Amino acid sequence: MSVGEVCNRTVIVTSRATRLDEAARLMREHHVGSVIVVDETAAGNKAAGIVTDRDIVIEAVASGVAPATVTVEEIMPPDLVVAKEGDDMLDTLTKMRAKGIRRVPVVDDAGTLVGILSLDDLLAILSEQVDGMVKVIAQEQAREARTRK
Repeated sequence: MSVGEVCNRTVIVTSRATRLDEAARLMREHHVGSVIVVDETAAGNKAAGIVTDRDIVIEAVASGVAPATVTVEEIMPPDLVVAKEGDDMLDTLTKMRAKGIRRVPVVDDAGTLVGILSLDDLLAILSEQVDGMVKVIAQEQAREARTRK
């Protein structure tokens, strides 16, 4: 299954100059744990970074820095990890685990932002697949029990 098939196409974006308090309000308003920092281009939004609720707490609040005095660009991690729409879901999960991240922006072949993939999304899909396998086993057991009576 590809990342493009499972990613969330609704992405909350912001610019590099957005203050952390504004980013936090966006997250609260949209019930999300991150915002994607983008550079607007004629071809569309290019993902430049990601800021999570945890980044705001660790980099600003816990350090005693007022979120209204810091921009998202100042705290976003320097090396953005992205996934392409055609990337394999399990390969992307492996990459996320190796990098210790829970969310990745999803881009098309031109590098334009098209979605976001979170660990929660992957867990939901994988749990559905495991549930399907459990049901197959249960059906096989029931069939076997009926034929042996």
